[in-house]
Amino acid sequence: MTFQIMALVMAFGGCLLGLRFIFAGVSVLKEWGVEATAGSIILLRRMGAIYLALALVFFLGRAAAPSELRSAVCLIAGGAIALLSCLGLFDFLTRRVSAGIFRSVIAEAVLAAAFFWVWWVGR
Repeated sequence: MTFQIMALVMAFGGCLLGLRFIFAGVSVLKEWGVEATAGSIILLRRMGAIYLALALVFFLGRAAAPSELRSAVCLIAGGAIALLSCLGLFDFLTRRVSAGIFRSVIAEAVLAAAFFWVWWVGR
């Protein structure tokens, strides 16, 4: 797996998540077993904007040569995504969300591992 492939995966996934959070956030909340309130929908829309921005960053940086900055991006992205996975699992264990969160938890764990792998290979 190369950084270019991971950057394209992140760009594609970030666009999908961003657009889904902005335009269909209620379906995400229902999938996770969370009540859709005005506050939660506002937060999802704002998160959607962040995901779209990250998608653009990864798309524009997909051809970056190996460097300290690219390594830092891989570590930061991997760490942040691993944290999202852990938080999803924690929220399930504390019964704040339903088992619908597991699709996200597994996808995030795989994505985090892939970023750590790209970092490790590119050192």
